[in-house]
Amino acid sequence: VEVHFGRRLHIACIRTVCSHIRNMVIGVTKGFRYKMRFVYAHFPINALISDAGDKIEIRNFLGEKVTRVVNMLEGVTIVRDTKVKDQVILEGNDIENVSQSAASIHGICLVRNKDIRKFLDGIYVSEKGPIGELAAV
Repeated sequence: VEVHFGRRLHIACIRTVCSHIRNMVIGVTKGFRYKMRFVYAHFPINALISDAGDKIEIRNFLGEKVTRVVNMLEGVTIVRDTKVKDQVILEGNDIENVSQSAASIHGICLVRNKDIRKFLDGIYVSEKGPIGELAAV
């Protein structure tokens, strides 16, 4: 794709459309995978994943009794990794839905009203990318 005598905003819009199309092609041919790790110092984080793989319930975060529930967006499935302890895998064809689901899981487990330099507990993305070509974050 090329444009002649395009202004900066016009070129940026074209590049954005090209990136969306490239992500759609990669999503349909390979799919996208995000791996997330549970990080905790004292209280182990428990996660229950629904049988359909469309919902995760997070319990015992920082020892709290509150159950946090995150519903996956359309087309995203979540499974527990059998090889690595305390790791879940999100997969789907749409990178925006997969990344937003990962961000929702990360955002619901943020430490509040404590020193975040000391309390590093949470669920973090460890690897992401097309299936078969994961890159560490």
